[in-house]
Amino acid sequence: MTDKNSQNNNKTNSKTRIIKRRRKKKLVYSVIKWGVIVSTIGILLLTCTFGGLYFYISKGLPKIDTLQDYSPSTVTNVYSDDQRKIGEFYNQRRIVIPLSEMSTQLQNAFVAAEDSRFREHPGIDFFSIFRAMIKNLQAGTIVQGGSTITQQVAKSFFLTPDRTYKRKLKEAILAYRIEKGFSKDEILYLYLNQIYLGHGAYGVEAAAENYFGKHAKELDLSECSMIAGLPQAPSKYSPFRHPERAQQRQIYVLNQMKDGGFITNLQATEAMNRNLDIKPRKNWFIERVPCYTEYVRRYVEDKYGKDVLYEEGLKIYTAVNIEMQKIGRKQVVFGLKELDKRQGYRGPLKRMPALKVEAFSRKIAEDMNHSSLQKESMYKGVVLAVNDENNLATVRVGNHQGIIQGETISWARKPNVEKGYWENKVGHIKKVLKVGDVISVTPKEKIVKPDVWRFELDQEPDIQAALLCIEAETGHVKTMIGGIDYLESQFNRATQSRRQPGSAFKPVIFAGAIDKGYTAASIIIDSPIIFEDEERDFIWKPKNYNEKFYGPTLLRTALVKSRNVVTIKILQDIGIDYIIDYARKLGVKSDINRDLSIALGSSGTSLLEMVNTYSVFSNLGYLVEPVFITKIVDRYGNILEQSELKRKKVIDMTTAYIITHLLEGVVKSGTGWRVKELQRPVAGKTGTTNNLFDAWFLGYTPRYTTGVWVGFDQERPMGKGETGSRAAAPIWLHYMQGILKGKSVRTFNVPEGVVFAKIDATTGLLPIEESQEVAFECFKEGTVPTEYTPSSSTEVITKDDFF
Repeated sequence: MTDKNSQNNNKTNSKTRIIKRRRKKKLVYSVIKWGVIVSTIGILLLTCTFGGLYFYISKGLPKIDTLQDYSPSTVTNVYSDDQRKIGEFYNQRRIVIPLSEMSTQLQNAFVAAEDSRFREHPGIDFFSIFRAMIKNLQAGTIVQGGSTITQQVAKSFFLTPDRTYKRKLKEAILAYRIEKGFSKDEILYLYLNQIYLGHGAYGVEAAAENYFGKHAKELDLSECSMIAGLPQAPSKYSPFRHPERAQQRQIYVLNQMKDGGFITNLQATEAMNRNLDIKPRKNWFIERVPCYTEYVRRYVEDKYGKDVLYEEGLKIYTAVNIEMQKIGRKQVVFGLKELDKRQGYRGPLKRMPALKVEAFSRKIAEDMNHSSLQKESMYKGVVLAVNDENNLATVRVGNHQGIIQGETISWARKPNVEKGYWENKVGHIKKVLKVGDVISVTPKEKIVKPDVWRFELDQEPDIQAALLCIEAETGHVKTMIGGIDYLESQFNRATQSRRQPGSAFKPVIFAGAIDKGYTAASIIIDSPIIFEDEERDFIWKPKNYNEKFYGPTLLRTALVKSRNVVTIKILQDIGIDYIIDYARKLGVKSDINRDLSIALGSSGTSLLEMVNTYSVFSNLGYLVEPVFITKIVDRYGNILEQSELKRKKVIDMTTAYIITHLLEGVVKSGTGWRVKELQRPVAGKTGTTNNLFDAWFLGYTPRYTTGVWVGFDQERPMGKGETGSRAAAPIWLHYMQGILKGKSVRTFNVPEGVVFAKIDATTGLLPIEESQEVAFECFKEGTVPTEYTPSSSTEVITKDDFF
């Protein structure tokens, strides 16, 4: 019984266990089944969620195809006549170059520093993101970024810099798409040309120029690693402002390159220990030909617009010659300093109490970076002592000392426009300088070792000048100086200013007269003349510069000696309207007064207009349009414009040559006598206005036509005797000597239709034995005098009386 019960219980337990196992299996299957169902649903939901999120985020994303036509804002460069760079214009200073023009080390440096797995990942590098997070946590600051180069390209081209998850997701999507559409080299090319690297430099080429004055392909390993350390924080790691930080970042880059197998440990060590020559970025605009470049900028902006000028990477080729421009600037400064000294000494810049001298001198030394003095450069100094007995003063400039000798300050009289510089010279230094005077001095030479200088008292000129030179045959404007210092004043006095040319306008009157039948031998009576305007109750009594009248005067003499009254009488005879139209033909565009005063140059003109007018005489009657820009090429190599020689015959070549011949006489024996020192064929004319407000010299050789204007911006007298001959002609002379040095001598060509004949220099008629002065004069064919000078004992006879 017991056994049966046991057996039954065992059977029951066995069935129960089987049922439980079955139920358990059923439950497991059920859990697995629902787990699979839930997982599947979850995956589907996640897929849908991420898919939806992807489509939501990617909706409206820009197409990456635009990268294939990469044409970013780039630098417009301006070049001189020999294709040296003289200026650049840009919104972003970027110079796009291919990878082939970047050194391999430069490319590797950026890859190592910014994205060591660049060649391996598909645009997003989760491993690098995790690694960067760990290193940043360890450092307690951001030392690495997780963005790949491709992501940086995506952000730079398509996205805003906002730090949001949405923007980051967009960046990841775009980076993936970019990787699918472009090769690694293409992505690197975009990155290295687009990235900002500090101090206005976009892309590696601009950065290489900024920091090292080199092209990107010329950089060595040390320089490459320095630039590659900048993208994370260009201002923070600036080699200019923070050299120590920049060096630490450079070391990081070199270590990354070493760890990545790009360089050896020895190469890294050598690069770390190399002292870099960080060069201040050139200001092309100021250093070369700022006035000229600004003229070009205005023209291009007016014609093509700001966007084209500053963003489209134009190449603008100009006619300016850098060496000629340097000579022009030097002579303008020198000439104005000489003139400024003739006007007298305006006094010290300020006076310094003895207790402040040391601090003042230390500040000067700091401004000079404690460097040595340079000869012929101007410095501020303070007078320490005035030695009455030895007639000298001791002056301190920063950490340097020197003396000013009394005999060198004879010019330093008190300014007085009524007295000439020769009339009131200073004899003793105590009349000029006092202890504590802050003055300008120019070091001339060391007189005692180790460091005692001979100084000369100096001052910055407050007068201005302009110089412009045109190549005669081509019209190319080779030099344009708009003022003594572009940094002080950007006003271009060569093109923007309108000043009275005075007697420099007379050749226009005389050329018109010759075309009206006058000859160089015509006689005009130089005698008093009065003009009365009853309506304005005004009486005009024109007079010559020296207030004398000379009676019968040859037309040649009237121009050579710049006789005002004769010129007015000629204008009165040939007509005001005729001369106004004539001046227009010669290139004068400014307004011209309709009265007889224009004979004396009373209507304001620009220096450019006057130089162009004189070039008509040099070019035998042809008006050649001035050329500043020879060619403009866009970023794709298309020529937007190219200069062509534009010559228009405006007066007869015989008239032009006769004026040249007359103006040669102005140089040989007239008001332009100082220019004889050029020792070449040269024609020119001085110009001086009433009250000595303006001084001009316009002149030309067979190669160049050059003009110089001198005067104050706010019109006032320059001082007694400061005429065009004294104030302007020396600048013209020294400039022309500089640019013609080493060039062969040329003579003015005599055109057909011009003949030469001897005349009596007093009567303008054919000479006789009794003639006291005989001149060899030029005429148009058919205008040679036919009458002989009457003898004191005979009547006037003509050539016909001999036949």
